[in-house]
Amino acid sequence: MQKRKNIKTTIEEIVDYWSEHENESGLSIDFDEANKRCWRCGHKRKLERCHIVPASRGGEDTPSNLVLLCKDCHKENPNVTDSEIMWDWLRAYAVPFYNMFWYEMGLAEYERIYGIRIIDEIKKRNMPLEDIKEIQGMMKDISSKTTYHFGSGHLNPATVAGAYRMLLKEYDKKHGLITEKKITSIISRQLKSEYDK
Repeated sequence: MQKRKNIKTTIEEIVDYWSEHENESGLSIDFDEANKRCWRCGHKRKLERCHIVPASRGGEDTPSNLVLLCKDCHKENPNVTDSEIMWDWLRAYAVPFYNMFWYEMGLAEYERIYGIRIIDEIKKRNMPLEDIKEIQGMMKDISSKTTYHFGSGHLNPATVAGAYRMLLKEYDKKHGLITEKKITSIISRQLKSEYDK
């Protein structure tokens, strides 16, 4: 197996190319910050040049075949030969505000783990607006209950989901409620859902 050559295309060339060929609307970044923020998660991180069509499938090291992703997002990008898929993927994960991506992923992770959406947890408790604001305020103090994994610049989805759960448990304890715990694997929930139809 021959060793791969380093990509010579610069970050600036990639940003310049795509700012002329792609609409930033519906992406997690604005092109004026596209040289320092991941195009998927929007976090300000060290960026990697990521092939749209993989080099192993004939993708070239040209601005038209590269996007900029952080290391975490680069590991998850679609490795397929249809270049449209990359842009579908980037737009599907877009968030309207910087640094919200991993919190959004944490909400999805919460539902995967506990089988219920956070909004439904709140509705189930009939929380008055002031209590919802209290929970939001408690989220600002999430750093005292969590930590990043070494080398990561953000909380991963499982950590965010765990933090949401801890906040609900604190809320329940404070209000004399019992936090339900019905953990079932995702596949079991899916099978039950299909069986119940």
